[in-house]
Amino acid sequence: MPSSRRPHPARFQAFDLLVTLVAVIDEAAVVLFANAALEDAVGLSWRSIEGTSLQQYFADGATLRHALQGARGNEFAALRYDAQLKRHGGEHLPVHVIVAQTETPGELVVELLPLEQQARQEREERLAEQAKANKELFRNLAHEVKNPLGGIRGAAQLLEMEIDDRALHEYTQVIIHESDRLQLLVDRLLAPHRHQPKVEDVNIHEVCERVRALVLAEFPRGLKVVRDYDTSIPDFRGDREQLIQAVLNIVHNAAQALAARIAQGDAEIVLRTRVLRQVTFGKQRYRLALELHVIDNGPGVPDSIKDRVFAPLVSGRDGGSGLGLTLAQTFVQQHHGLIELESQPGRTDFRILIPLP
Repeated sequence: MPSSRRPHPARFQAFDLLVTLVAVIDEAAVVLFANAALEDAVGLSWRSIEGTSLQQYFADGATLRHALQGARGNEFAALRYDAQLKRHGGEHLPVHVIVAQTETPGELVVELLPLEQQARQEREERLAEQAKANKELFRNLAHEVKNPLGGIRGAAQLLEMEIDDRALHEYTQVIIHESDRLQLLVDRLLAPHRHQPKVEDVNIHEVCERVRALVLAEFPRGLKVVRDYDTSIPDFRGDREQLIQAVLNIVHNAAQALAARIAQGDAEIVLRTRVLRQVTFGKQRYRLALELHVIDNGPGVPDSIKDRVFAPLVSGRDGGSGLGLTLAQTFVQQHHGLIELESQPGRTDFRILIPLP
């Protein structure tokens, strides 16, 4: 834990609220201020860091030295590069370094983003952009598909009324049924964007129990659904039905992927809930967040679709619509959360994060 902080100007104190590693230095790389996150990362208190050269905390301080030379010559407003941060008594931490000038002459801010955190932020940004693109795609799809479908179905019904040969009605019925199937597909795509969420108090374990009951009713043999709950998790405001559908889509996908293990009788899905404290996702920091894992012991998500698994109409299963995970991500995003995926053969983990009050 960082030691009690020495008073600093307000512009420095605000850095202590960030999870990002931040140091304020002068042109000679002497540390004027190190925030609490940086203290934790290097394993030293501010008393040990401030007044020392920031270069000594990098495996290769030469790049920082060159950056400061550029700053003195006003060659850039901000400079970025990757480096290895030394940790007291531990392994080096890969970080993305951002050196930026401030309004105070001779003063620079050095921001250090752990590369894992940077990759996660970029992934979250891609998911947000994907959701935005999906919404526009669905709108266009509704306009381009729904009206022709209605015409095709109506024409088939009229044609059926004019045909005397009852044997030919089989073909008109195919047209009508396939039109209805496509209409249902479009309706499922548009469902999350049509209705305002019904906000109420939600207990995540009631959601999990409902999903567990539904899945076990469909797969009564060969599948074990394990509960691993943190019962201290508080209720939160949300749309209960949306969350049931989101979790059900993920669990149902997992159960279908476990078909071979279900036949063997050793298929397992784990529903695990935890509370995260002081966590950052979606570019925001939350005091508390729900972490819900759906873990299965199946074959894993194919590498060919792993990066696109939340995109619409992408499915790793023959006959799948490719909508289940898209809808799940959309419903969770409407609760200011997100879904992450880690998968390898034998273990797939869908991780749902939702802010808690």
